[in-house]
Amino acid sequence: MACTVSCSRVFVVRCSASPSGGGGGGNAVRVNGAAHRAPLQVGAALETSINRSLAELSPPLLPLLPTDDAGEERSRQNIPTEKQTVDPFRQALIVEGGVRYQQTLVVRSYEVGPDKTATLETVLNLLQETALNHVWMSGLLGDGFGATHGMIRNNLIWVVSRMHVQVDQYPIWGEVLDIDTWVGSSGKNGMRRDWLIRGRNSGDVFVRATSTWVMMNKVTRRLSKMPEEVRAEIAPWFIDRHAIYQEEATDKIIKLDSNAMYVDSDLKPKRSDLDMNHHVNNVKYVRWMLETLPDHFQQQNQLSSIILEYRKECGSSDVVQSICQPDDDSIPPQEDVSMAIGPSLSPELISGHHSLAGALQHSPMKYTHLLQLKAGDKYEEIVRGRTTWKKKSYKAP
Repeated sequence: MACTVSCSRVFVVRCSASPSGGGGGGNAVRVNGAAHRAPLQVGAALETSINRSLAELSPPLLPLLPTDDAGEERSRQNIPTEKQTVDPFRQALIVEGGVRYQQTLVVRSYEVGPDKTATLETVLNLLQETALNHVWMSGLLGDGFGATHGMIRNNLIWVVSRMHVQVDQYPIWGEVLDIDTWVGSSGKNGMRRDWLIRGRNSGDVFVRATSTWVMMNKVTRRLSKMPEEVRAEIAPWFIDRHAIYQEEATDKIIKLDSNAMYVDSDLKPKRSDLDMNHHVNNVKYVRWMLETLPDHFQQQNQLSSIILEYRKECGSSDVVQSICQPDDDSIPPQEDVSMAIGPSLSPELISGHHSLAGALQHSPMKYTHLLQLKAGDKYEEIVRGRTTWKKKSYKAP
């Protein structure tokens, strides 16, 4: 006898009965094509068991408010109105006394580049997603991009003012990751958010990141002080801990001009670049910055650190210019180049390929970046950046 039970887009169980084979074995059950030995349940009994399991996993839906568009949207999103400690659908938990957020996920095929490793954009998107999910589980999320209920009442949104990301190792396709994030105070009117990304199997820390956030008035687009009701909402979640213990020099990043070595003008945002706050998402800025660097440099090196200082938001109608200048003092010495190449290539082979030798020996490993938008006859800064790179391990073809 065979049966198929489908259950609300979640999974499909196909089961088939087979003879016990003379040894008193059980029944063979196939779940998504894989054989498992289990007592056979059929018909109503199996469906009841599945529905019971789903009910245990699913938090109750918020009441549907058909006459209120905002209420209906929240019901579809299933945004909790009270603090949650477990989110089974996101593989997430609130831990450490109920303040630190931890999520487990898998690197998917569309999040990696040609070398099967996650791109920097993927890393930044994961940081953003887990930050929003943290607010989601806190029960404080309103209808904005991570805005709390108090922020909604005061017409405020979050904007990032500074971000620093250190990458020790890039995750690979199919790797399981544990991401931790938490928040802390930053001065009188700001909030700090930190992240750690670890490999689930090894426990090694792949990425460390820290950021500073301030509030902006949604209507005037001006920075705002933190209202007391908002401080009262988020202060109980603050942890005095840093993901990056010894930050790189915090000196202000210098402002470049159009005489820099690399300049890419007439960049225009697409509709898909906009976020829920109707400005270009900060992850898109990083793409514009990195695309200014030559392809051969990025093929032979990987980014190990990026610092971003945000100055102004960018809209869909703006025209952007990306400028980049290498730090000539960051050219690695000859012995560092040899160590990066490893034993796979002999010195004679390298010297025989002048383009390879030149690229490996003379590329600076630190760069200063600037994104600016054209405003009439002048340019206004969007974000300044500083990137640090390291050699990839070279493999002979």
